[in-house]
Amino acid sequence: MSALTDFRQEIDRLMRDPTYSPLEDADRRDFTGLRYYEPNDDLAFEVAVERLPADEPLIQMGTSTGDTQTFRRWGRFTFVVGGDEASLTIYSDRHGREFFLPFRDATNGDETYGAGRYLDDHRPGLTPLGGDRFAVDFNYAYNPYCAYTEAYSCPLPPRENWLQVPIRAGEKTFHI
Repeated sequence: MSALTDFRQEIDRLMRDPTYSPLEDADRRDFTGLRYYEPNDDLAFEVAVERLPADEPLIQMGTSTGDTQTFRRWGRFTFVVGGDEASLTIYSDRHGREFFLPFRDATNGDETYGAGRYLDDHRPGLTPLGGDRFAVDFNYAYNPYCAYTEAYSCPLPPRENWLQVPIRAGEKTFHI
């Protein structure tokens, strides 16, 4: 089995486990697995990231509950999807050690969660390769926990990370 298939099976196992799952009890009882796009090698990239100045002010990213969370705009990269060029900003914690890539795309609200999806360096999908290079694999794009319950406060992708192109990879909308 591929690493992606193994990873998806592990996520589905954790979603059934009440210790780790964001699902409500009733949803977890009927849970048979998340819905995913078929793997798409065209949506996995090795990118050069244009670093942003280290002294750039921290930003307050709005959340699904109306709060804010603090991030640093770390760097920006460009890639091609279906012949169209797109750009995204990678964010980090205030120290530049943990990386976060929230984004919206043309599938949101229809095929995927309306508020957007994430990649980060705590899961496969956003991997620092050294220097200013990253592996970005949208096949690992996932829904924030607020897609499953209102009990979570999730950062909302800033407008600069709203793509006009569809990213048909990773998790789809959640349905029991």
